[in-house]
Order: sequence, then structure tokens, then C-alpha cells
Amino acid sequence: MSSATSGARSGGGARDIPFQAQRAAWDAIAASPQFRRLTAAKKAFIVPAIVFFFAYCLALPALDGYAPHFMAAKVIGAMSRAYLLTLSQFVVTWLIAWRYVKAAGKFDKLAKDITVQAEKRQGEK
Repeated sequence: MSSATSGARSGGGARDIPFQAQRAAWDAIAASPQFRRLTAAKKAFIVPAIVFFFAYCLALPALDGYAPHFMAAKVIGAMSRAYLLTLSQFVVTWLIAWRYVKAAGKFDKLAKDITVQAEKRQGEK
């Protein structure tokens, strides 16, 4: 027995709704301005973060390959620029993760609003 048919018999919440109704509900959600705002907000954060992160990570091998004397220069005691750049990647990774957690709170609020709206529309039918 498929999960769709067993869900309809077991009182499984959203599984009780026929597939076509679920698809129509999803299409309505996806077409809503709130959902478009949510996806635009996520894209506005994620795309620049990924581009920055990859550029930052690729800076080390690029600089080490094309400017080895610059990267070998000692900055603090015996630590070279290459070593500091390597260590800074850990800091940058944590900063990006921290910023995403903060932004995700806003995304979650938008998603919750979308869910509440969808449930209201579903209850009206």
C-alpha cells in the first residue's frame, strides 16, 4: 500500500487532502506575493554570501600561487600572511553562519505568515 493511500486512511493531516488539492494549495502559495518576498529575501542573502565565501576561499590558493613572496611575508612573529589568511577563513565561516542564523529568523517569520495564510484559505474551503 502506498503512503498516499495509507495516509488517507490513518487521519494523517495533510495526507488526507487529495493530491490535486494539495497541488492547487501549493500553487496558490507559490504564486502569493508573500512567498515571492520570502524567496527574494533568501536569494538576496544566500547568493552574495556564497559568492563572497567562494571568492574568499579561493583567494588563498590564488595568492599563494601568483604572489608567493607577498604571502610568505611575516606579519606577526613567525606567522606569514598565508597562515593568517588560512586562520581567518575559520572566522569568516563562523561569521557567515552567524549572519545566516540571524537572517533565518526573519525567513522563519515570513514562512510562518505564509503558513498561517495558507491554513486560513484551506479552512475557508
